[in-house]
Amino acid sequence: MRHRRALRTLLAGFAATASVVAMVVVSAGTAQAAVICDQFGSTKVQNSKYVIQNNNWGDTTTQCITTTDTGFSVTTASHNKPTNGAPGSYPSIYAGCHYANCSTGSGLPLQASTSQFSTIQTSVSMTYPSSGTFDAAYDVWFDPTPRTDGQNTGAEVMIWLNHTGAIQPVGSRQATVTLAGATWDVWFGNIGWNVISYVRTSPTNSMDFAVNTFYSDAVSRGYAQRAWYLTSVQAGFEPWVGGAGLGVNNFSYSLTGGGGGGGTDTTAPSTPGTLSAAGVTSSSVNLSWGASTDNVGVTGYDVLRATGSSGGTFSQVGTPSGTSFANSGLAPNTAYRYQVRARDAAGNTSPVSNTVTVTTPAGGGGGGSGTCSVTASVQSQWSTGYVLNVTVTNTGGSTTSGWSVPLTMPSGHQQTGGWGAAFTTSGQSVTARNLSYNGALGPNQSVSWGFQASRPDGNTQLPTLPGCTAS
Repeated sequence: MRHRRALRTLLAGFAATASVVAMVVVSAGTAQAAVICDQFGSTKVQNSKYVIQNNNWGDTTTQCITTTDTGFSVTTASHNKPTNGAPGSYPSIYAGCHYANCSTGSGLPLQASTSQFSTIQTSVSMTYPSSGTFDAAYDVWFDPTPRTDGQNTGAEVMIWLNHTGAIQPVGSRQATVTLAGATWDVWFGNIGWNVISYVRTSPTNSMDFAVNTFYSDAVSRGYAQRAWYLTSVQAGFEPWVGGAGLGVNNFSYSLTGGGGGGGTDTTAPSTPGTLSAAGVTSSSVNLSWGASTDNVGVTGYDVLRATGSSGGTFSQVGTPSGTSFANSGLAPNTAYRYQVRARDAAGNTSPVSNTVTVTTPAGGGGGGSGTCSVTASVQSQWSTGYVLNVTVTNTGGSTTSGWSVPLTMPSGHQQTGGWGAAFTTSGQSVTARNLSYNGALGPNQSVSWGFQASRPDGNTQLPTLPGCTAS
């Protein structure tokens, strides 16, 4: 099981704040060409639009990169790291901010809930050597705040275009999906922040995609949140063995989406057809609606939900690509209101649909509410935050259809991320409910989930979890 490069960003952060001088050789034939051998050396290209970094964070051997105006190549590297541990480095090019080393004009940090986020388009073409052990990957960082320095604590989305040898991402494989015209294995783990890795099942050396394509999938799985901020889009390599010959030929990043010869798309999709609800249970409801139309095509829909028969704020609970959605993890005997809107590749969103109100029945199904127990343990903690792992176990005699766990956050504590559950927050009260795939638990069967929280510096209190409810 591969270790995550938890120290990479810490070391890179030190380099960004220290007076680090890279060895630079200017070439008359290549704009802004440089040779960087310093462990954490970097340079900016295209009038500071992008930053190229050596980032030899995990090894003491020398690594050198030669930069161009559009990328770089690894010219010297002799990594020899165990393939069941961390890689040696992450030479890369990026737009945005990495430990206070920021490019110019990226528009980052940018909250993922904005329409502009949906317009972010990026592309890369790469060169691979015939030997060595490495992955070629995007590294896309998110934080609960508009951070420009320090460690991001929201989500790290990795997009593996290629890999060689016996290496694998953080955590474990969760699913296989089709995104951006290819098939990907989805991996998930947490190392103080969520790491979601998309590993292409057939390698490629080039890619052009919208960041929102992968982030929407991560949000739908409960691994990321629309309230978080994108801080940087990076593309490069993680070498374990060797590394010389790896290269980024061309990298691009744009806030205006793909080209296509028609200029910027400003036409919003049409309002979705009539929204309706069916199959309401004590913990779930099935929604469906009519398809929207758009001048360049609808890329998906946002399902919005508010609690209560009136008032309250609508928040996004799903991003399906089709015209139906099953919303699970609901509380029994509770009113919910739903709306849906469409979006296109340029980030334009339609007006919301009609509002549908449903009220879930009291917990039932052959004998009333089920029985469950909950246990929690601290996975990791630091002075201003922590990660809590939680396990729910069905202690009843029949299979559950859903579960929920209320918890109370100490004063000053705030949940900043989570996985394996849907979270709703009201003041210091947080309720975690099952997702569509983990609500059914047989007798004595358990499911694990967790969350990350911030807290006042030095406050060692932990949330209170009085119990759980199963239906």
